[in-house]
Amino acid sequence: MSPNADLRRAILALSRERGPDKTICPSDAARAVGGEQWRDLMEDARDLARELARRGEVEISRRGEVLDPDVPWRGPVRIRAR
Repeated sequence: MSPNADLRRAILALSRERGPDKTICPSDAARAVGGEQWRDLMEDARDLARELARRGEVEISRRGEVLDPDVPWRGPVRIRAR
């Protein structure tokens, strides 16, 4: 399995476990897949979250506001299953 496939599965599994009223951080998925090297996976986790948001599988938000996955953004974000 590739790290990206594992990350994609982790994002979906963790966000679905939390339910539609709660969110996860991209670092939760990166930690689940990468162990002590989780920081190396953060950019990939954020990119995969954008991809999943484009497909309608998750929402990405900051301070409760849903972000457009096609618009540049930086800083901390949260991921929610749809």
